[in-house]
Amino acid sequence: METKTVTTIFGILLLVALTACAKPILKEVPSEAAESAPLAGTVKENPRAVASLQLTDQGRRLLEVRQPDKAIRILEQAVSLNPLNGQNYYYLSEAWLMKGAADQAKEFNQLAEIHLKDDSEWKMRVAQQAERIAEFNK
Repeated sequence: METKTVTTIFGILLLVALTACAKPILKEVPSEAAESAPLAGTVKENPRAVASLQLTDQGRRLLEVRQPDKAIRILEQAVSLNPLNGQNYYYLSEAWLMKGAADQAKEFNQLAEIHLKDDSEWKMRVAQQAERIAEFNK
């Protein structure tokens, strides 16, 4: 694993640990339809959260066209702007799974589970993702 990747993952995990007790900045958007909905109105006057959501959407779209490396770079930026948005971790897990790196996918899936535990729809998606990761390891 490249040193830069390890450093980035460590930085993200440290940032998450330091902000774990903070109140969420925005309400997570759980549904597939909401993922393509306009971002306006989902965040109250927080430019960092808005920018993070825009990057999350960009990362999701990159995954749709099977560009996991680009998606990872974008989603890491989204996490740095808003480490409490569990969707970023979900999509990072998807990107690593797409690359065949189940261990990294599992780590980000666990972070998604932590941050999306109060949203039943996302919780189900995260659980299904965990099952796919487990199947990948068999």
